[in-house]
Amino acid sequence: MLDRRALVRRPSSRLAEGLVTHVDRQPVDVDLAIRQWSAYVGALHAAGWETLEVPPVDDCPDGVFVEDTVVMYGDRAVITRPGADERKPETAAVAHLLGALGYDVVSIEAPGTLDGGDVLKHEGTVWVGLGGRTNQAGVDQLAAYLSPYGAAVVPVPTTKVLHLKSAVTALPDGTVVGYEPLVDDSSVWPSFLGVPEESGAHVVLLGEGMVLMSSDAPKTQQLFEERGLEVVAVDIGEFIKLEGCVTCLSVRLRHTPD
Repeated sequence: MLDRRALVRRPSSRLAEGLVTHVDRQPVDVDLAIRQWSAYVGALHAAGWETLEVPPVDDCPDGVFVEDTVVMYGDRAVITRPGADERKPETAAVAHLLGALGYDVVSIEAPGTLDGGDVLKHEGTVWVGLGGRTNQAGVDQLAAYLSPYGAAVVPVPTTKVLHLKSAVTALPDGTVVGYEPLVDDSSVWPSFLGVPEESGAHVVLLGEGMVLMSSDAPKTQQLFEERGLEVVAVDIGEFIKLEGCVTCLSVRLRHTPD
């Protein structure tokens, strides 16, 4: 059985100041966000996942979106270089923790930028959103870091959303799901399924046909259940206001370094 550990990071008291790019700013209830985050972590635990808390960075309002700080591939941890300067301090504690756990830690260097939310992986293919927070130099460095593992890195134009995984994620069988008005080119993927709600495009794979998704996409939840998936739905409404989704709030570690 694969190890089931996931990195998470508590929300900053300054969460409401988080960056927004493709949506209008809305008031964020930080206390409610903390309760939603706790319920999200609880859902991971209930599904059999252990969580490891990265030390919080209260001066970084977006720090809770820990997915953006690292790309995991086997025992390799590629520490990112976020495209927003305000977010660059978020990565140091992640690198330290993963190094202490024994992962092979490497880093994206200037002039490259890479946000983990731009990276979608499935069975040896790594699609990387290009055009927002991630640049070509970042894609090239990631490709070099993952080539020893046989990974094929495929750049994907991303212009309508903050990150690639704001538009698409993948189901356990490799079907890529997306909310079509926000997808630049669905023909990139050999198997693509359009979903009826924006939040329906975001799933976290929990194993054994189980997926975690936002509770504000009930039509998509029904669609997934009709496909035989077990769906765990959580309310992350305060994070959605900041262009966050279920994938942003954790990093799954499915390989234990030797």
